[in-house]
Amino acid sequence: MMYYHRLGKIPPKRHTQFRQPDGSLYKEELVSSEGFSGIYSNLYHINPPTRIKELKEPIRYGAKRVEDYALRQTHLNTSKVTTTGEDYLDARKVLLMNADCSISICSPRKRTMDYFYKNAEGDEVLYVHDGKGTLISPFGKLELRQGDYIVIPRTVIYKLEFEEGPLRLLIIESTSPVETVKRYRNQLGQLLEHAPYCERDIRPPHELITETHQGEFLLKIKKQGFLHQYIYDYSPLDLIGWDGFLWPYAFSIHDFEPITGRIHQPPPVHQTFQARNFVICSFVPRLFDYHPLAIPAPYNHSNIDSDEVLYYAEGNFMSRRGIERGSFTLHPGGLPHGPHPGTVEKSIGAKETHELAVMIDTFHPLYLTTDSLEFLDKNYPMSWTDNTSGSYNEVNTP
Repeated sequence: MMYYHRLGKIPPKRHTQFRQPDGSLYKEELVSSEGFSGIYSNLYHINPPTRIKELKEPIRYGAKRVEDYALRQTHLNTSKVTTTGEDYLDARKVLLMNADCSISICSPRKRTMDYFYKNAEGDEVLYVHDGKGTLISPFGKLELRQGDYIVIPRTVIYKLEFEEGPLRLLIIESTSPVETVKRYRNQLGQLLEHAPYCERDIRPPHELITETHQGEFLLKIKKQGFLHQYIYDYSPLDLIGWDGFLWPYAFSIHDFEPITGRIHQPPPVHQTFQARNFVICSFVPRLFDYHPLAIPAPYNHSNIDSDEVLYYAEGNFMSRRGIERGSFTLHPGGLPHGPHPGTVEKSIGAKETHELAVMIDTFHPLYLTTDSLEFLDKNYPMSWTDNTSGSYNEVNTP
């Protein structure tokens, strides 16, 4: 749950008269979640948010899942990808999906968007693996830096501007609200003392942008397998002010404070966000276990209720061979997984790690998409076999 924030001008009391210099009323909009029972914000527009100039034909948009993919450990090696499409929406390539979430990579050629975008059915989390830029929304500006998670609640209208240079995003889309971890909050929603991050680490929007000029503004709205195209004769950035708890924010993986112990800690200590039927975790540089007989490498485990996806961002992962920066591994429920042969003994005596990774654990099975097949490492399921030679990142379709 986010904390209260405000920008710009707002009236002393909500749902009361708030007039523009010409005497007309500002147009109040309540953006609420879970009906009227969840977090919300009140927005004050110059123009009615309901008025449109033109409604264009929708464009079919979405991923197609692979139907008959066998139960197996999976490695998707996207390390060599430089671009995945022309613009932001075209470049979003969904690789894994189920009814609760989807996981995409995105490396657009174009660094600016000549339209606005709204996801009307899902919260989004953008992990900035490479790149730097700005998210621009009616809530204000939000800077994006390498290592940032950008959490964007559904229905937030936004566009992105990126600087020149390498650009790689990991995008997680959720059909339910993405929240801070419940066990790290008190009854009023404040993050507790033992939480691995606090409100000071969360960056809200700043520098409200108020555009009053007329023109033609395209808004693409994602819902039910289509991009719906709305044309407005005024900018979506027509807010004079807003306040509330619902707004996009940034949190850097570098501000996540790791929880360590004398023996190996389970993955929940890395949890950063929660949603319905999945969690997002952050693996960050940390000291290893300090019991005199500790084994730093993770133990073999069968996570019987969930699929585990790990996106490798930086560093050398001691328990994996053939994994590169930008690799995905999928270890599905129903199969045990653990360190590759030889890596357990090799880890003994290690004092620290400098790895960075994002983990998504889902409580319903994930499916590969047709777009994922070009990155599939066909040898990965055999990588726990001692007599398998060579690397395990040969990319081939099945």
